[in-house]
Amino acid sequence: MTELQKHQIMNLREKGYGYIKIANELGISVNTIKSFCRRQNIIKPKADDKHYCKCCGKEVEQTKGRKEKKFCSDSCRMKWWNGNLDKVNRKAYQQRKCLKCGNEFTVYGSKKKKFCTHKCYILFRFGGGNNV
Repeated sequence: MTELQKHQIMNLREKGYGYIKIANELGISVNTIKSFCRRQNIIKPKADDKHYCKCCGKEVEQTKGRKEKKFCSDSCRMKWWNGNLDKVNRKAYQQRKCLKCGNEFTVYGSKKKKFCTHKCYILFRFGGGNNV
């Protein structure tokens, strides 16, 4: 490891970078970074206890003993998730056949859904024609 790399590791560690991030940035093995930091007693500075909204950047007050809040409000949460649909796990889609009309429809998440619309459910449940 060169002196330049050692200096870069120390600078990146002071900025709060983790071992993996430093290794990726410098193209050095993660274990080499860990060993160097431990030998030199270079510790990662403690991050401030402030948390910021992923959407607008406002500070988000945390409740001790609870899960970390990532958004300042419901509107920010929805705005961020609607803008980042690629980060949502959408594996729960299922194809179903409506018990009333027989049409194919897509269901997200619910394994119990049997009808494509509320209207089909009402017609099936309370009569109104032939059932498939």
